[in-house]
Amino acid sequence: MRIEVFALQLFFLALVHGVLADQAARLLEFSRSRLEIQYGQEDKAVRVSRHVNHKLYMSPQDGLKEADKVSELPGQPGRADFDQYAGYVTVNATSGKALFYYFVEATEDPSTKPLVLWLNGGPGCSSLGDGAMLEIGPFFVNSDNKTLSINRYAWNNVANMLFLESPAGVGFSYSNTTSDYNNTGDRSTAADAYIFLTNWFEKFPEYKGRSFFITGESYGGHYIPQLANTILSNNITIINLKGVAIGNAYLDDSTNMRATMDYYWTHALISKETHLAVQQNCSFNGTYIAQCRTVLAAAEAEKGVIDPYNIYAPLCWNASNPQRLHGSVGGYVVGYKGLVFATVRAAGHMVPTYQPQRALTLFSSFLQGKLPPE
Repeated sequence: MRIEVFALQLFFLALVHGVLADQAARLLEFSRSRLEIQYGQEDKAVRVSRHVNHKLYMSPQDGLKEADKVSELPGQPGRADFDQYAGYVTVNATSGKALFYYFVEATEDPSTKPLVLWLNGGPGCSSLGDGAMLEIGPFFVNSDNKTLSINRYAWNNVANMLFLESPAGVGFSYSNTTSDYNNTGDRSTAADAYIFLTNWFEKFPEYKGRSFFITGESYGGHYIPQLANTILSNNITIINLKGVAIGNAYLDDSTNMRATMDYYWTHALISKETHLAVQQNCSFNGTYIAQCRTVLAAAEAEKGVIDPYNIYAPLCWNASNPQRLHGSVGGYVVGYKGLVFATVRAAGHMVPTYQPQRALTLFSSFLQGKLPPE
């Protein structure tokens, strides 16, 4: 099969049309090799290779689909106009390892829509708590933490969405053998996800051969291409893999750290001098010398108390009691011989309209002839 890989800003798309293309193969190999450089040799618990079939665990799934059907979620706003399911698929009977899934069919004509698997990253992030309930699922959790609201832009408007909590220990997925939590890794995660899928298709046989896509984000930069590689390597016909999409893919620590520092500089979160010091002292080759660690720490301190994943949003210290999240960075100033240049974080052209509190603080400091408070 051929996979074509396209980069749209930080969103990677790979479409499968026949055989592995060089671009996709390089992405797969890069993610594997960089992880091995960073964390050592691959885990030995389960090897994902062309020989995974002889290790494949299959269990009877007859009648389990209806047992997993969800009539209504707690706090759900009325009856849903689509079918939804939640439950477990055992991937290792010996150790008692089972993965939890949440599945929502498309709102219209599900029999004609593709099947899409969503994987959150982390590693350790819940695809149910994050992907389904915060990002792309049919419902969002309200601020009272008890009721749900409808997501008008849920992805099940155009596809049948399957959310998998992986590996065991994430979300509701578990193992009865404690060592499974200590012996996990990218390869065993891919193997377990592959076993999950082959058994899930037995539970939902109407989706066998359906156009299938894998999507996700962040550390999904490892999970997704490695699972795709496992599926293609084993050439199982019930999984009709058409493509993968990875948002903000995490590939390795050095690449991520270099890009983070560049991002801070281009978004005026750190000074030119600090960014230059990072470039001069850090090689980003997997080894961080003392001088590099020092300037990286200085950059983080200069950035201040903001959410690096959403630099313009207010910090949420407690989701159950959301406040205008006090003590976070309001902006940045540089003063020299009476001349002050100030930026106001998360403001538009008319600063007082977008950030009235920060504008007032800035104005008050101006009248007093002082720099804004740190």
